[in-house]
Amino acid sequence: MFGAEQKETEKLICLYLEENDIPVPETFSWNPVPFEGEWGISTSFFKTAALEARSGKRVNVPARAQEIALELAAHVGDGENFSRAEAVRGYLNLYFDTGKFSRHVIEKVLARGKDFGKGDAKGQQLMVEFSQPNTHKAFHVGHLRSAILGDVVCRILDFAGYDVVRANYFGDIGLHVIKWLWNYMKYHAGEKPSTDITRWMGDLYAESSRRLDENPSLEEEVRDLYVRWDKRDPEVVDLWKKTRQWSLDGFNDMYKTLDIRFDRLYTISEVEERGKEIVRGLIEKGIAEDLRPENAVIVHIDDLLNLDKEKYRVLVVLRSDGTSLYATADLALAKMKFEEYELVKSIYVVDVRQTLHFQQVWKTLEIAGYKWAERCEHLAYELVNLPGNVVMASRGDAVVLLEDLIREATTRALEVVEEKNPSLSAEEKRDVAQMVGLGAIKYPMLARDHAKTVTFDWETALDFNGQAAPYIQYAHVRANSILRRARGLLPDPISPPHNLEPAEVELIERISKLPSDVQRAAAERKTLYITNAAYELARSFNHFYRQCPVLDAPPGVKDFRIVLVAAARQTIANTLNLLGIEAPAVM
Repeated sequence: MFGAEQKETEKLICLYLEENDIPVPETFSWNPVPFEGEWGISTSFFKTAALEARSGKRVNVPARAQEIALELAAHVGDGENFSRAEAVRGYLNLYFDTGKFSRHVIEKVLARGKDFGKGDAKGQQLMVEFSQPNTHKAFHVGHLRSAILGDVVCRILDFAGYDVVRANYFGDIGLHVIKWLWNYMKYHAGEKPSTDITRWMGDLYAESSRRLDENPSLEEEVRDLYVRWDKRDPEVVDLWKKTRQWSLDGFNDMYKTLDIRFDRLYTISEVEERGKEIVRGLIEKGIAEDLRPENAVIVHIDDLLNLDKEKYRVLVVLRSDGTSLYATADLALAKMKFEEYELVKSIYVVDVRQTLHFQQVWKTLEIAGYKWAERCEHLAYELVNLPGNVVMASRGDAVVLLEDLIREATTRALEVVEEKNPSLSAEEKRDVAQMVGLGAIKYPMLARDHAKTVTFDWETALDFNGQAAPYIQYAHVRANSILRRARGLLPDPISPPHNLEPAEVELIERISKLPSDVQRAAAERKTLYITNAAYELARSFNHFYRQCPVLDAPPGVKDFRIVLVAAARQTIANTLNLLGIEAPAVM
């Protein structure tokens, strides 16, 4: 929160250490001091004392750390940034004047507005690849966590100061597409989707699977069609291009509804030939073993690394008939990313079942001499279940289409909105219901550790009194209502003319933590830090709302609390925006 003051203090500390021939650590780790009537920050000098010990001096590290902290408390504690300083067991605690801290927090929020909590530019480019739907299939709930998790990770990283490239990777060719094309050519030639494109595409895919399950002898026709594709038969390629666009149009509708965007779109068809080139290179280098035509092209990764225990196993990089696999394409995709962009990290938001696959692909590239392979990162997530542990899939009776989920969420939200605020116009009710419904879908996907399964439940997702998006959105509405009733321009931020109530202290502290919450969430790629921050902020505001009168408070207190409400409203809106959830003005 107080980055400028912290940096200024660090400079003073470093200068003092240098002047007194005391080793200077590379970094200082600052932590908030638990509030006991004052706000403060703290850092320790055990690392500094340890550096002295390693330099050859006879040093008792704990005692020396306390000695350094005492010297620095006297040196930096007299500045204008802090009300007092103290040394405790090797820690330097620096305290802020409570009134100044409160005013500074509010001023900072109101001055920065939508950018409050945003970090300085880091000059580091990251790519996040997410969503990755297969064309010629439905967009179902199973796709939802990757799309929502990836989008919010991008929002957090961008807000933290990284240069983020949002990438999607469409499975636009493969056995599933060939099966769809076979079914279309044989049973649906000439048909076109009109509405619900992804539903129609998904229905035809499910139909192809049923037909092949019922009559396995038809698989030969599918294999023949795959060979025609691999030889780029014009009839097959033209039909593939046309039908692929139908899928992409349907996906774009879904992304628009979810407020998700991309900077770079990759496709399997774009990289599969490049992947075959890489495989040829692996064979020439002796990294891959070519067992065609009887068997596939494989990489014995563990043998190449001289590992005694099985870890990476064997990666199949090309089929026996020369057609590509997911691994073939993924080898080329990774290479293309680092050729196109100067990436510090290439992050793949893909479900946990692909963990070994990515380890194999990246380790193969590393063996082949591509140093950047070490900068590939798998952000693995678990699946989304319905109550009763029904796993979402792209075939079978358990499929729940995304448009159906959104429609039901909006319908359920509309019932609550009509109950809470019947005076809204029909259009306002629909708009608010859409915001609440989408928030109710997104929040549960983000509020749980991405490595844990999410079981979606309507009662929990639409809870206005619990840890759910509607609860946070409603806190924003309450703040907005107070400011609307205040009728006028916001007063200038002032130091509180009164002793702060516990609810005010709690709210100010929660607001002040957003910048550090963002940095932590970005560093650890954990969206739940922001969902928790949003919930705690809403809970603190609701406590303040109940305990501290605003419009009926004495004049000075009223002005302070009005601007505090404005700061809280802005911070709630910022956390919701980080989660890809809209902040309604009314509800």
